[in-house]
Amino acid sequence: MNSRRRTLTGIGIGLAAAGTTAAVSVVAERLTRARQTAKALDYADSYEEEPTSAVVVLADDGVPLHVEIDEPQDRSQESDKGVPVPTVVFCHGYTLSLRCWVFQRRALKAAGYRVVLWDQRGHGLSGAGSKESYEIDQLGLDLHAVLTAVAPQGPLILVGHSMGGMTLMALAAQHPELIRDRVMGVAFVATSPGGISTVSWGLGKVLGKAVHRLGPFAVGQLAGRQGLVNSVLKAGREVEEYFVDLYSFASPVPLSIVQLTADMIFKTRIEVISDFMETFDKHDKREALAHFIGVETLVMNGVQDMLTPPAHSEEIVKLIPGAEHVLVNEAGHVIMLEHGDVVSNQLLALIGRAERAAAVHLDQRAKPRVRRTITDLAKRRQLKALQGRGRSAS
Repeated sequence: MNSRRRTLTGIGIGLAAAGTTAAVSVVAERLTRARQTAKALDYADSYEEEPTSAVVVLADDGVPLHVEIDEPQDRSQESDKGVPVPTVVFCHGYTLSLRCWVFQRRALKAAGYRVVLWDQRGHGLSGAGSKESYEIDQLGLDLHAVLTAVAPQGPLILVGHSMGGMTLMALAAQHPELIRDRVMGVAFVATSPGGISTVSWGLGKVLGKAVHRLGPFAVGQLAGRQGLVNSVLKAGREVEEYFVDLYSFASPVPLSIVQLTADMIFKTRIEVISDFMETFDKHDKREALAHFIGVETLVMNGVQDMLTPPAHSEEIVKLIPGAEHVLVNEAGHVIMLEHGDVVSNQLLALIGRAERAAAVHLDQRAKPRVRRTITDLAKRRQLKALQGRGRSAS
């Protein structure tokens, strides 16, 4: 290890030790209160769902992607508005998995929709890729492979949270014809079109910039030492849960929800976390959002989201005129678990708007386009008659 790296590592360890010592009394007090509140709210739920089927889809570079499909028991091919029922596809965020959509998949399946969920590469039950493959553009290619395999035809509703929303933007840039021809509606949940490097994560500008600059290096130092990381996390489970709660939620949630979120985050391997970090600062898909103009669009964000603050959702709304913008107070980044019913109801409302818009479009296409022709013909006859009377008078 060269002297510069030793210095940086030493500084990192020193800062971590000093920060831990200074914060331990504050964390202990807040942790006690938070856990008491969370336990009081807790209820029995495994947050597990049995899919109708689970398949493995191979990405273009051979990475196996875990996909689950929920088929409603009484599925109609058409909605009550006379249009084909869409398949709803969920894309989760960074360090999460498809389990984060548990409340929404239940609600949509109960409402009669076919639901497709998948784990992004390196997350959940999907396989790992090469270091170079952990890019937003690759995730767009992965999503296209999933759609080709399990939803090759029919209308779609696309839902993406955080990195999953970025995945939808990448898909639009790569396959604008798919968005134009098949996507009835899209939901961007707590995500960003670009500019993540300016986010301070609630640490203030100076510390926020330091984390962006040194974060990938610091996390990269832990890559290949997963056993050490696991042992440290196990020893500090309560502190781990406290910080997950702090950055994921802005209101009291059951302890089991905190644990579910922590379980997803800390089961993501350090190499994957490290390799994805650099792509976020480079992420800029503002131009791709133009492909969603004319598509029924929902943009949701928590007011207290420290990872993708409301300014990022506001920019998406500006770039997609007519988008429905929903800001939820007392909500953090993992809003679909914190306020499951709110997100589910907003998604059902989005699908309803998309189906109505599709029905109107279908109705307009079905109407005979003859009224203008008849009017024009009548005008021509009247004009000809007037011209004839003019010639007779002369």
